[in-house]
Amino acid sequence: MPDRILNPRVAVYTGTFDPVHFGHLDIIERGSRLYDRIIVGVGNNPDKTTLFSIDERVQHVRTVTDRFGNVEVKPIPGLAVQFVREVGAAIMVRGLRTLSDMDYEFTMSLINLNLDPGIETVFLMAKEEFSHVSSSFLRQIAALGGDLTKFLPEPIKGLLIARARKGR
Repeated sequence: MPDRILNPRVAVYTGTFDPVHFGHLDIIERGSRLYDRIIVGVGNNPDKTTLFSIDERVQHVRTVTDRFGNVEVKPIPGLAVQFVREVGAAIMVRGLRTLSDMDYEFTMSLINLNLDPGIETVFLMAKEEFSHVSSSFLRQIAALGGDLTKFLPEPIKGLLIARARKGR
């Protein structure tokens, strides 16, 4: 991979965002205040089955982040750390909800640092009201008819309910 100048004022926040929820949006908003530019990288995780295609998830994140002037949304074609370098960022932003997240994220950040020592990981703690929110729980709530109002932006809520109930 050719050397590329990495910008420490540009950060990347990666995830599957299936669906994007208020916890994700909180990290994006806070990151947008810390960095000149935030690129939200929407990817696939081979260990997860998604309800929405990557193109749908990219569009969903774009829909709910269009109010931020310094946020871009792009699909990730491969490894997140390679994507970060390709877009010229020097920082990966990660959200932490629980101690179990910390264990996983710490290991991932060490692997990423070994893959590319020029990229740093910065952790943002979830606000208390979002510390229990996960996309997989929201998919379950949607499939079983629960109220998602506290967890999802309005356009995403309707899309998730329709898709989750279609699979029943």
